[in-house]
Amino acid sequence: MTDRYAVIGNPIAQSRSPLLHTAFARQFGHDLRYEAILAAPDAFRETVLSFIAAGGRGMNVTAPFKLEAAALADTLTERARAAGAVNTLKFDSEGILGDNTDGVGLVGDIQDRLGVRLAGRRVLVIGAGGATRGILLPLLRAQPSGVLVVNRTVARAQALAEALAAQGPILAGPLDAAGGREYDVVIHATSAGLNDGAAPAVDYRVAAGGLAYDLAYGEDTPFMRQARERGAARTVDGLGMLVGQAAESYRIWRGVLPDVRPVLEQLKLA
Repeated sequence: MTDRYAVIGNPIAQSRSPLLHTAFARQFGHDLRYEAILAAPDAFRETVLSFIAAGGRGMNVTAPFKLEAAALADTLTERARAAGAVNTLKFDSEGILGDNTDGVGLVGDIQDRLGVRLAGRRVLVIGAGGATRGILLPLLRAQPSGVLVVNRTVARAQALAEALAAQGPILAGPLDAAGGREYDVVIHATSAGLNDGAAPAVDYRVAAGGLAYDLAYGEDTPFMRQARERGAARTVDGLGMLVGQAAESYRIWRGVLPDVRPVLEQLKLA
């Protein structure tokens, strides 16, 4: 019997998840169907439960439902609790499991595909919204020498740092807290470049051989251009993270981890 999976969100037509998971299934010869489901803003729970009743095995969750997905889950993984949001749901006889694979996707892309080790490195994260919540615990588990989170609303960044203080060296502050210092890895996790065409006004330098990583997708985002002006030897967008987080979702559902490289190349050509 064909196993059913889906991505749920609003809007959803732009999602690349069906392409990704169909490609993963081909790698293993798995018989599954993956669809995109548009849910009304007030109908997330009902839509998910209907999908489960129809035999659904798992779902990816995108905006604006990640917080509702966390509330719906019977069990949350540690990284989902740390993120306060869920992007992956698994349905089985034990109930609904909620996980967050964004950080694993990011760290895997940086370390495995790009070959940049995070251990002992100085990391700057710009932004303290939902995207940042999803990546901080896996980042800290990679054992950097320190992580600084800067944000326009300082209290938001401080709350994240306080919640994760026991997990590793993490500090928080306003946008000017970067202080013009050098960082080995700079991660942009705001929507500023997409909304107004300008990268956030943060004073930083990228160390020699360093990496600037934009969680947004685009061949040359405003942040990537800014980072090159500030010394970044390499600038990349978030496409690798997208494929990586999807692969981790597939592993949660199916028990095997897809090879992300051919799927990433396919996505670049799509």
